[in-house]
Amino acid sequence: MLSAFTARPIVELKQRDKSKIETILAYGDRVLVGLNTGALRVYRLNELPASATDASSSNPASTSTSNANANSNGSASASALLDSSQSQSQSQSQSHSQPQTESQPTQPTQKPTDLLREVEKFSTRAIDQLAIIKEANTLVSLSNYHVSLHDLQSYDLIETLARTKNATCFAVTSNIVKDPATGIPEIISRLAVAVRRRLLLWSWHESELHEDVAEVVLPEAIRTVTWASATKVVCGMNAGYVLVDVTTSETHEIAGVGAAAAGGQGSRFGAASMGYMGLGGYVPKPLSARLAEGEMLLAKDIHSLFIDTDGKPLEKRQVPWQSAPESIGYSYPYILALQPPAKGSLEVRNPDTLDLLQTLELAGAAQLYFPPPTVSLAHAGKGFHISSDRVVWKMDATDYDTQVQELVDKAHYNEAISVLSMLEDALLKDKVGTMREVKMLKAEALFKQRKFRQSLDLFNEDDVHAPPERVLRLYPRVISGELSIENQQDESADDEVDDHEEGVASTNGDKGAKADPVADVASLPKISGTGSFAKYWIGGSHRKTDSDAASIASSRLGGADNDDANSIRPKTKSTEDSGPLDGKELTKAVRELNSFLAGTRARLQRVIDPETGKLRPRKAAPGSASADENLDALLTDTPSGTDEQLEQELRRTFTLVDTTLFRGYMFCQPSLAPSLFRIPNFCDPAAVNEKLLEHNRFNELVDFFYGKKLHRDALTLLRKFGDTATDGETAKLELDGHGETEVEIPEQLRGPRRTVGYLQSLPPDMTDLILEFAEWVLKRDPELGMEVFLADSENAETLPRDQVVSYLSKINTILEIQYLEHIIDELGDGTPEFHNRLAELLINALKESETRDDEWDQRLRKLVDFLRKSRQYSLTRAFGMIPRDDPAFYEAQAVVLSNMGNHKQALEIYVFKMHDYNKAEEYVTASNCHLDRTKDHFNVISRYCNQIHALPSDQRDSATAVDQEDADGTTSIYHTLLSLYLTPPPPHQPTLEPALSLLSRHGSRLPAASTLSLIPDTLPVGDLASYFRGQIRAANSVVSETRIVEALRKTQLVGTQALLLLGDGIGGGGQGGRSRRVVIAEERVCGVCHKRLGNSVVAVLPDNSVVHYGCLGRGQNANRLRGDRIAGSWGRQGR
Repeated sequence: MLSAFTARPIVELKQRDKSKIETILAYGDRVLVGLNTGALRVYRLNELPASATDASSSNPASTSTSNANANSNGSASASALLDSSQSQSQSQSQSHSQPQTESQPTQPTQKPTDLLREVEKFSTRAIDQLAIIKEANTLVSLSNYHVSLHDLQSYDLIETLARTKNATCFAVTSNIVKDPATGIPEIISRLAVAVRRRLLLWSWHESELHEDVAEVVLPEAIRTVTWASATKVVCGMNAGYVLVDVTTSETHEIAGVGAAAAGGQGSRFGAASMGYMGLGGYVPKPLSARLAEGEMLLAKDIHSLFIDTDGKPLEKRQVPWQSAPESIGYSYPYILALQPPAKGSLEVRNPDTLDLLQTLELAGAAQLYFPPPTVSLAHAGKGFHISSDRVVWKMDATDYDTQVQELVDKAHYNEAISVLSMLEDALLKDKVGTMREVKMLKAEALFKQRKFRQSLDLFNEDDVHAPPERVLRLYPRVISGELSIENQQDESADDEVDDHEEGVASTNGDKGAKADPVADVASLPKISGTGSFAKYWIGGSHRKTDSDAASIASSRLGGADNDDANSIRPKTKSTEDSGPLDGKELTKAVRELNSFLAGTRARLQRVIDPETGKLRPRKAAPGSASADENLDALLTDTPSGTDEQLEQELRRTFTLVDTTLFRGYMFCQPSLAPSLFRIPNFCDPAAVNEKLLEHNRFNELVDFFYGKKLHRDALTLLRKFGDTATDGETAKLELDGHGETEVEIPEQLRGPRRTVGYLQSLPPDMTDLILEFAEWVLKRDPELGMEVFLADSENAETLPRDQVVSYLSKINTILEIQYLEHIIDELGDGTPEFHNRLAELLINALKESETRDDEWDQRLRKLVDFLRKSRQYSLTRAFGMIPRDDPAFYEAQAVVLSNMGNHKQALEIYVFKMHDYNKAEEYVTASNCHLDRTKDHFNVISRYCNQIHALPSDQRDSATAVDQEDADGTTSIYHTLLSLYLTPPPPHQPTLEPALSLLSRHGSRLPAASTLSLIPDTLPVGDLASYFRGQIRAANSVVSETRIVEALRKTQLVGTQALLLLGDGIGGGGQGGRSRRVVIAEERVCGVCHKRLGNSVVAVLPDNSVVHYGCLGRGQNANRLRGDRIAGSWGRQGR
């Protein structure tokens, strides 16, 4: 599946050398090899050229020259693996067809290592383990069950730690720790040694060995020691694992997930014994390895457990090993497991998916060596070493981009995504782009497997946001149009799948086909025992049903579609290419596509405004991707340099998205199509028109035309449906060149009502179009058609009124009158032309009418009301148009004369022509009220002008006289009416009855001097009783009003004097007005300088606070800066 590592032999013992390699240590360019004879060999690692490196690593004969059990097949596998990792351009089948043989000679130009020194007397026994403490320049060794310290330069023995007698293993760690007292960081190195049940701890502070030795006693003998963090170490025992805190000496037993349910000794991970009576009680070695920061892997036999640095188990399934590994380790970012030397194979697994990625065959490999982990740079230790009895291999990591590309080429998308998520950004050329591309490839594979929801959800993820063109290519032509690539039968598809599977199985060192451990685990015989051991390891609480290896095997055997691992395996032709989408599958796929396109549309709206089609200001949100990265996700090609080109590309993409979304709605959810038309969109009009006409969805077509501002097309269609000869359900219409076709008229489009609603929604700048298509509506239904111009809407009120009036005059004068009355009476238009036109139309309509019925009388009342209320029409023009001798128009003449100020002529019409004395009296009363309002307004203005200009007394007297004359003149209109009653011009006779009625009702407004002279001498005095009574009451009212005003002014004077003298109504306990006082005691200080007032000159502020007179200015300046004002001494407002 993957070529993550390549093995390169760097140290090989000669055949005549009878020594065996026991342990190795690598640091810098040095490689230390500990032999079973107690000798220590120091090698220098040479940097080889690329050609030499290829030759040495591709010739596996060097790994088996000193080992008679070298496997030629494993050599061929390693060679093919190296070839495939170095030559990506060559075909995979070619790399498999040329295996290397042992007879092929290797011609290295330079040795991989040089032997610098051999310390023969380094130890008297075999060297079991080596480590260095670089900061202290110390080499630590385990030999003869003792731990010894040596000088790292001379390899001389410094000290043998006496307390380490019978030691079995040790572990070293170095970390930068801040001093809790000073906060200064320092390097602290620790050495943990396992001596039977005891754990001994030494520490180095700044390269100085600390004298204190900590000791922790555990319940059983310690077999392995691994540092989990700077202060915590994991100890593996036969009974399980214990986490020890070296600073507090506290211990914590590590339990498996759900171990409490197993009970007894199964509550501790690894506590079960593998032996039983008759087999000697064999217990496998407890293994442990530190993985990524904050995570560890524990393994015992074939069982595993992931924990954090606190010893708490993590929710992860077990590693599906076929057999118990000899040792485990971690090389960023993979988990490594070395099988026993008899097998001599190294397994490389993904720590996320736990799938087997690579298997390298290394004959006799027995030990793994990893450099110490570096927290600041987790991938620094990605290179590691493997040793057998005779050979030391250096494991070189393949370039990460090459690894990901190899997984992608083999369609292992899940593994590629997992590896990319684990790697740091700096290790890849373009992690974000590669991750996005791999996810899109996986989504395409899922789509071919008919997993539409998973595929489209992956396309729509935040870090993917696939370009819509790429997604639409997966759909047939009925959905994606020209972008569709119809699935075609490939004759060589089966051969390619077979070749691909063979290539995966025969990759050098890659036993990806060895993924049969899943099947092997699944084929384990069912254990019927009910003991705690069987429950714990096979079916117990540690294994989870859904995440276990057995569950994967079962789902694989059962062919479950939801198995995530299945999506990365190559699919056969029958599952991927099952023919074009159709039927229910296509409907399901289109529904998911609609959701994807809706999300894409929302993202496009953030970049381009759908209403204007212009780019929005590009601002990257904090914590999100930049604006350019967002554009890259929306466009298939790289965004253009200029904004104009970018805007065109985004419009083209938006058009594609909206048009396809429309096709998707019409295909599976036609009811949702109108919702797309009601918002600004970029749908292709030709495609939408064709599709909607095909499905006879004319109502939606009108909505689309409105949204696209194709108003003429929409109104033409509405006229075709609404202006038919009959209101039937069908009509023969010519639609878009299809000829006379009988179509069913939708109920909403029958008649002119839909056209009226459409015209009302158009803005005023399209007046010509409104008037063009309103004509047929006005001719068919004038009342409904006038709603276009009379509706209570902004569009109707803002239409150009002169153009509408001219338009309606050509159709019908009645409609013109109706519109003019609307804009004058309801909208308050004061344009004189409109008022003159309405008066002319009303008068002409009355004169031209042949019958005078109720409608004619109502129209006449409208004319009189209009002439009385309006002040904008031409009086002389209107008076000239009104017939003189027609009695029906007498009142209209009187109204016009009244507006012209000819009150006497108007009253003569009421009295002598109409003989309507009530209307004459109402006219006088109304005119008098108008004159009163005019007089009051004039008096206010006159008084204001007198005050401003301060007129001299003589001028003020003359103005007062004018006012008095005007006041007397206000009664002249009553006098005029009375004179017409009592002294009419010939040949009319006096009428006493209306005259006496006028005197009784309005006698107070008629002065006695001028009124009595008009009364005939023969009139009895008793008839004038009501007139005299009104005059007396008016005079008494004036006297009473004067007395009341005088009393109110006296009361106001008393109140003003009390306020001045006593300060009534002012707070302060009666200290207002002229009686205001303050008391200055000896301890009272100035409010500004805070010094005692003493006998100084003081100033009292309005709030009764006292300051020095000299401090008054400073206090005012300080408060002026704050916007306040301080009154001067004794209450005067300061300036």
